[in-house]
Amino acid sequence: MQVESELVTKLTNKHYTISAAESCTGGLLAAAIVNVSGASEVFECSYVTYANKAKENLVYVKPDTLSRYGAVSSQTAEEMALGCAKAAEADVGLSITGIAGPDGGTADKPVGLVYIGCAIHGQVVTERHIFSGDRFSVRKQAVEAALDLAIHCLK
Repeated sequence: MQVESELVTKLTNKHYTISAAESCTGGLLAAAIVNVSGASEVFECSYVTYANKAKENLVYVKPDTLSRYGAVSSQTAEEMALGCAKAAEADVGLSITGIAGPDGGTADKPVGLVYIGCAIHGQVVTERHIFSGDRFSVRKQAVEAALDLAIHCLK
């Protein structure tokens, strides 16, 4: 079973809904979920919050969080996950923020650095990953990791 199918099945069985907030993946997470038949029963919506203003306005990331920790941080991933669940009135919020490359990395935040957040009824788990490969590969790996995290959190 593909990981996105497993996620939709788990959500369906629990009668939970999900929303996503994506930055570096630009909608790939939403596309993976809606590729599954039956996703319409559990998927509320997705926010592609590429710009910081979108993170603030659509999924309630605090300006202070962005200025203090940056868009690519555990704190931002946490607020994105909580915020998208709140905005969509969903049980689960799943977020991805990172640096897909090939540019934009620094010594502290290298290309491939991705933070993922999963919020379920206000409880949040975040993960830090460093993926390798080209831009598309980093984005695909981030989506897989987010789906895996959500499945793990739903157990």
